[in-house]
Amino acid sequence: MAHRTEALFRDDSYLREAEATVLDVNDRGGIILDRTVFYATSGGQPGDVGVIERSGGDRIVVAATVTGETKDEIIHVPASDQTLPEVGESVRLSIDWERRHRLMRMHTACHLLSVVCPFPITGAAVAEDDSRVDLDLPDTSFTKEHVTRKLMELVEGDHPIFIRWITDDELAANPGLVKSKNVRPPSGTGRIRLVCIGEDASVDSQPCGGTHVARTGEVGEIHIGKIEKKGRENRRFRIRFGPPPA
Repeated sequence: MAHRTEALFRDDSYLREAEATVLDVNDRGGIILDRTVFYATSGGQPGDVGVIERSGGDRIVVAATVTGETKDEIIHVPASDQTLPEVGESVRLSIDWERRHRLMRMHTACHLLSVVCPFPITGAAVAEDDSRVDLDLPDTSFTKEHVTRKLMELVEGDHPIFIRWITDDELAANPGLVKSKNVRPPSGTGRIRLVCIGEDASVDSQPCGGTHVARTGEVGEIHIGKIEKKGRENRRFRIRFGPPPA
């Protein structure tokens, strides 16, 4: 039977630590807790790494975080040769914040790209230094320079970013909120998580379960490093931190 982990990061992406209780340790050594700040791999964003500290001071290094039988079951995968905790044990969690924050900035940058290039998304992968977004984009006028300039206008606008929850029915009534061409957000739970950018979501609003920064200015300087042709109408945009190379 699948367990349910309270995903604290869904309401506050800036939580770095938390107290939790061990619900289970599966047959592969995966640790399942009643609550967590560790984001589990999903939607193109890698899962968190970090440390689980036991009451006696022993530390368990978490090498990956994934989902189990359902999206609500979050499994903390320990590095090799770790002593596993007992069911019912109280532990303290700490994520690798520097890595997480870079992923938050990058994931937000991917959302900004979907604003600058408002075409169906066919794939995406968030990474610490070089992320990609694939778009069904027949228009070849979107150059690296043009897109970079428009992205930085949104970054420098320092727009607020916030979470809003809507119902399945509200999403069905507003199909334009879904930007992915092939993947639909999970439904059936009664509510959908939207990531909104701008006052009253004036810049963007789309379903997403990932972690994001609080304002676009926090993304920092970014640029399009490369645009690759991946089919007759498919373009892969690679987003990188820092200024464009000279």
